[in-house]
Amino acid sequence: MKSNLTFYIFVILALLFVSSKPDKEYYNELYRPQFHFTPEKNWHNDPNGLVYYEGEYHLFYQHNPKGNEWGFMHWGHAVSNDLVHWEHLPIALYPDNNSEDTVMCTAFSGSAIVDKSNVLGKQAGEEKTLVAFYTSFNCGQRIAYSNDKGRTWEKYDGNPVIPFDEKDDARDPKVFWHQQSEKWVMVLWRKPNGLEKQQGFSFYISENLIKWEYKNHIPGFYECPDLVELPVNNRLDDTRWVLFDGDGSYLIGIFNGEQFIPETGKMKSDLGKNYYATQTWSNIPEQDGRTIQIAWMKGGEFPEMPFNGQMTFPSELSLTKSGNNIHLIRKPVSEIEILHGKDYHWENRNIIPGIKDNILKKLKGDCYHIIGTFDLKTANSFGFMLRHGKKTPGIELLYSVQRGVLTCLGKTAPLLPIDGKIQLEILLDRSSLEIYANNGQLVMSSCITPLEENKTMEFISRGGELVIDRLDVYEMNSAWREK
Repeated sequence: MKSNLTFYIFVILALLFVSSKPDKEYYNELYRPQFHFTPEKNWHNDPNGLVYYEGEYHLFYQHNPKGNEWGFMHWGHAVSNDLVHWEHLPIALYPDNNSEDTVMCTAFSGSAIVDKSNVLGKQAGEEKTLVAFYTSFNCGQRIAYSNDKGRTWEKYDGNPVIPFDEKDDARDPKVFWHQQSEKWVMVLWRKPNGLEKQQGFSFYISENLIKWEYKNHIPGFYECPDLVELPVNNRLDDTRWVLFDGDGSYLIGIFNGEQFIPETGKMKSDLGKNYYATQTWSNIPEQDGRTIQIAWMKGGEFPEMPFNGQMTFPSELSLTKSGNNIHLIRKPVSEIEILHGKDYHWENRNIIPGIKDNILKKLKGDCYHIIGTFDLKTANSFGFMLRHGKKTPGIELLYSVQRGVLTCLGKTAPLLPIDGKIQLEILLDRSSLEIYANNGQLVMSSCITPLEENKTMEFISRGGELVIDRLDVYEMNSAWREK
């Protein structure tokens, strides 16, 4: 009897030991990003309903729980307390009218807010109501709400709040509180009267989140609107509004609560291969003060993976003014440092052409955070060869001094030195490459599918002397598994 008891205790302890060990295979597939968000399985695209509440960043996203292709849109859901480690939660929004169609009445993109004053009248306890606004395809603009920190959702029984109109094909409501006018604002993509040339963003206002009054329309945009107010050069007494559309195009201007008045021409916030459906988190605490954005890396390929799609790493937005020009700055949020592993450092290093000395030769891996400032001196070009191999070349990131351009993965973007120097920040993950140049003045986000064996890195310098003022390379730990 005693021997049997000892045996059972041993078995239980062994099972507890095994269950307590981290699963080395979890989120460890060949092209599974280690610090960019992906669902556990199946298709995902646009980020939706980004809202911060009670210590949690909510990330909803377009999701097909039935497969790895687009269709049957639901709102997937994850939360994080640091924008790095994500906890998957059950699906938040399902298609309306019990639809089983691939498209009809499925839950398309939208936004979410915290109803602090219980305007909707649905608060049931101490928790504030989270309210999601979404497009139900061919079924209008709709509302869902949650009274348990977003864990469960109810559809508003008066839906739709804006009926479907087959002519304008309206979708992707962005809703926020406009403090100056003390009204709720909705920005909605549509094409009035079915006119392709008029497709753009319409502005609506409301006092109760239910009845929406149309105000005006600005053409020239496509899908996924976002509108945020940002300080210029960190001055809270000098702000501008930035109006984004799906592909990251944006205008800077003035917004009075009903009308957006542009002060600039349209610009691009990202010049890489894979960037779409940019959105920012609402309700971030004033003491934090940041405006944080994320986007879907549209068009990426993930061969033989259980998932299809990934997000960019969250970035902080700001505006900078030089002379009469104002432009957007994007930089990865500082929380990325949570995942820093072993680091490598170089400073005041002269790179002389013709002398073969790959300073990165000891590095071998697939996930890195690279930050460097480079004094161009007499160099013609410089850059990195990433995910390089002995038999096959890697990904070349090259800055041409003569042309004043940065080139990577077939994309070329203008970039001028500042005081004779170029600053680069690179986020290299298993299936993505994000480049932030000159402290976020230029950003290029792209998906990659490197060969598994290609894990080395080279520093490139051609044509003349170059000085590495400072170069820091950090190995990145996985956000999903213990190291």
